[in-house]
Amino acid sequence: MFQVLSKSLIELEVNGEIKSIVVRPADTLLFALREQLGLTGTKDACGNGDCAACTVLVDGWPVKSCLMLAVEAVGHKITTIEGLKDIPIQKAFLDKFALQCGYCTPAFIINSHALVTIHPDANDEVIKEWLQSNLCRCTSYEEIKEAVKWVLGQ
Repeated sequence: MFQVLSKSLIELEVNGEIKSIVVRPADTLLFALREQLGLTGTKDACGNGDCAACTVLVDGWPVKSCLMLAVEAVGHKITTIEGLKDIPIQKAFLDKFALQCGYCTPAFIINSHALVTIHPDANDEVIKEWLQSNLCRCTSYEEIKEAVKWVLGQ
């Protein structure tokens, strides 16, 4: 006989606010953000962690939200693209033409923001390593690299 898994009420700290939502044990953080909290800047693309379009910050570190369960995010600070306002990397993306169709741009901005925050002295190799976690069909990554370097003062 199958046991029915019940839903649970959890609280998540998202973009500086405490949000109460009801989740199933198998609900991903991506599902909770998009479907329950309406934060659609986090994109649902591959669903298996390959593309990183769903990247959010968890305690300041980039995490693929399609691979994290919502219940695992309890007690952590979640930041989505909607929670980043007027940060230097956003202006750099515009000034350096570091976006194309825009689908993957939120995750690139999230990842790039974490990169310049965690590695303020990043060299080309570190930048390349961080950017290769995000997939994009529209750009050569050079413009994104230039945006990161501009924020780093390089």
